[in-house]
Amino acid sequence: MRIFKEKNFGVMAGSWPLLPDKPTLICIHGAALSKQMWVSQIKDLTDVANTLAVDLPGHRDSKGPAADDIFDCAAVVGRFIESLNPPQPVLCGLSMGGAVALALLLTHPEVFKAAVLMHTGARLKVFPFIFETIEKDYAQYLDLAVDFLTAETSDRAKIKTMMKAIAVTEADVALKDFTACDRFDVMDRLGGITAKVLVVTGDADMITPPKYGVYLHQHIPGSSLQAIAGAGHLSPLEKPEAVNAILQRFVREL
Repeated sequence: MRIFKEKNFGVMAGSWPLLPDKPTLICIHGAALSKQMWVSQIKDLTDVANTLAVDLPGHRDSKGPAADDIFDCAAVVGRFIESLNPPQPVLCGLSMGGAVALALLLTHPEVFKAAVLMHTGARLKVFPFIFETIEKDYAQYLDLAVDFLTAETSDRAKIKTMMKAIAVTEADVALKDFTACDRFDVMDRLGGITAKVLVVTGDADMITPPKYGVYLHQHIPGSSLQAIAGAGHLSPLEKPEAVNAILQRFVREL
């Protein structure tokens, strides 16, 4: 696995350069997080795909300002991905990253023919207490976040330790992320998506409950739906083996 900067973006790759005979799984993190949340997927899926995870603008190793609008963020990410020209790009976005993936599917249908939308929705209204807690004490937010982002059965102590490595350090970046999510709404545009889409939900997800994924599945033509038992909002950390199996199967079926 390699972590490096490419065209002002922080990138984590299972191998580099990209192999032309494999599809390229491009993982996009959630709000206030970073590419490090995808370590298990980047390491363990190289047998079926080129694997990449990127930091969104203004996050960890990526330059530029963080965006408070999903489509603005997607435009920058889209230009970066197109500059890489990866073979058979497959988007994989979680929460805010899923919203970015949805925006890319809508604005770049000729580039992105497949995507996995994890723990996300067509509209992502944010609980007011998230804004309030970040503004008051960002360190407290990071500590509390694990308790409402994960299932009760998950190893929360382990994930709290991991959060130090995967979360952004600036409260302002986190606030812009959640503002972008709160403004996001493509409920009336899902019928225009032409890509092959897999929607993934967690049955213990309190932030984007399974009904969010069901709505996506019902309104994105030809999409499929997969639920992960015992997973909250952070299934790549809570249930990495289950997530890897789902992604591996999806990529192989393309």
